[in-house]
Amino acid sequence: MTPMTETWTDQKTEEKTDISTGDGDHDRFAHYVRKADIVRSNVEGVPVQALCGKVWIPNRDPERYPVCPTCKELHGMIFGKGDGEG
Repeated sequence: MTPMTETWTDQKTEEKTDISTGDGDHDRFAHYVRKADIVRSNVEGVPVQALCGKVWIPNRDPERYPVCPTCKELHGMIFGKGDGEG
């Protein structure tokens, strides 16, 4: 995936919290994902991939979780914003 050719959005996606996945701390955060991937996942039921690399099928309210620090940092680096917000 080339960051310069991909369109990313600041929209946080829903986070799966199934502890049996073995993904550790990633399950405790809301992640940044491309808006088109969110739509595709909602329509087709396919997994999405976050900026940090986390792959899952969204099924939880992202407002219940803090933003993934890795996604936030990468978002800030890509879009030139120090805090990854906005």
